[in-house]
Amino acid sequence: MQHPPTARKLYGLDHLRAFAITFVFLFHYNSFGHPAWVPTISSFGWTGVDLFFVLSGFLIAGQLFAEDPISLKTFYTKRAFRIFPAYFFIVALYFLFPYLRERDTPAPLWKFITFTQNIGLDLKNTGAFSHAWSLCIEEQFYLFLPILIIFFRNNRLTKIAPWFVASLFLAGFGIRYYCWNHFYLPATTDNWMVWYKWIYYPTFSRLDGLLVGISLAAVKEKLYRYSTPLLIGGLFILAGAYILCDDEDLFNQSIYGFPLIAIGYGCIVAAAASPDCFLYKHGNQLTGSLAALSYALYLSHKIVINVTQKIISQWGVDKESTLMFIICAVNCLVAAWLMRMLIEKPFLKWRERILAK
Repeated sequence: MQHPPTARKLYGLDHLRAFAITFVFLFHYNSFGHPAWVPTISSFGWTGVDLFFVLSGFLIAGQLFAEDPISLKTFYTKRAFRIFPAYFFIVALYFLFPYLRERDTPAPLWKFITFTQNIGLDLKNTGAFSHAWSLCIEEQFYLFLPILIIFFRNNRLTKIAPWFVASLFLAGFGIRYYCWNHFYLPATTDNWMVWYKWIYYPTFSRLDGLLVGISLAAVKEKLYRYSTPLLIGGLFILAGAYILCDDEDLFNQSIYGFPLIAIGYGCIVAAAASPDCFLYKHGNQLTGSLAALSYALYLSHKIVINVTQKIISQWGVDKESTLMFIICAVNCLVAAWLMRMLIEKPFLKWRERILAK
C-alpha cells in the first residue's frame, strides 16, 4: 500500500492528540477544586501523556527514517524552535511570578534549563510545574535518537536495531522492578512520593511509549491493512490496562501497566495512521484546533486554572462547580491560542527562514 498523502496524513493523529490533551487536562483538573463528575471520567487520564509519547515517537522517528543522510543541525534547529520558545516562556512565568504557581515551589531553575527536572523530582516539596517531566524525557530521548540512527546506518547495523529497541523496552521491566524493591518498598513514609520519584517520572523507567512509537514508524506501511483489528485490539488492551492499573495495586501499574498502555495506544496510533481507518478519513475542525493548541495548552493549563480559580472564586463562583470548570477550560483555550499566535507561530516562521538559507 502506498504511503498516505501528506495533505491528509495527520487527520487520525490529530484526533488522538486532541483526545490526549483533553484526557490530561481532565486528570490534572483533579488537583484543583473540581465538580464531582470530573474524577469519574478522568481517573485514567494520566495515560494521555503515554499517548503523547507514542505519537511523538511515531512522528519524529518517521521523519528521521525518511531522511538519508540525517542533518543533525537541521533536526536540532527544528526541535529547538518548536519546543524552546513556549517552554521557556512558561518557565519564566513560574520563576518570575510566584502568584501564578499551582504549588509553592518548583524544582531548581537549572533543572528546567537543562531538561533534567524529571530526574529526582521531589513532588512533595518541589511540585510546581511538575508536568514538565514528560517534556524533559522527550528532550533527553531526542538528543540521542538521531545520533543512534546515524550510528546504526553508518556501521551497517540496521538489522540489529530492532533488537536494540526491544532490549531497551524489556529493560524497563527490570529497572522498574529494581526501583520497586530497592526504593519504594523500603520507604517508611511518603511512599507515594518515592513511587513518583523513582518509578513514574524518571527517564529510565518511562521510555515505553517512545519506543513503541519509533517501532511503529519503522513498520507503519506494513500495518495499514490491519487498521480495524489494530483499533479494536488497542481498545481491548487499554481496557485490560485500566483494570490492571488500579491505584490499590501500584505494583502491577509499575511493572506491567506502562508497557501495556504503550502497546494499546500504539495499536490505536497505527490504526489512525492508516488510510483505511475512519479516524484517518474524516477531519474535524474541533480536534484539529485542539491538536494545534495541545503543546501550549499542556504547558500553560495549570497556571491558568490556578489563577482563574483564585480570581473567579472571589466573585462568588464555587471552585467545585461545573461553571468554574467551564470558565477555566475556556480561559485555558484562550491562553493556549494566544501562546500559539504570539510565540509558537512567529518562531516557527523564523525557523523556516533560517533553514531556507
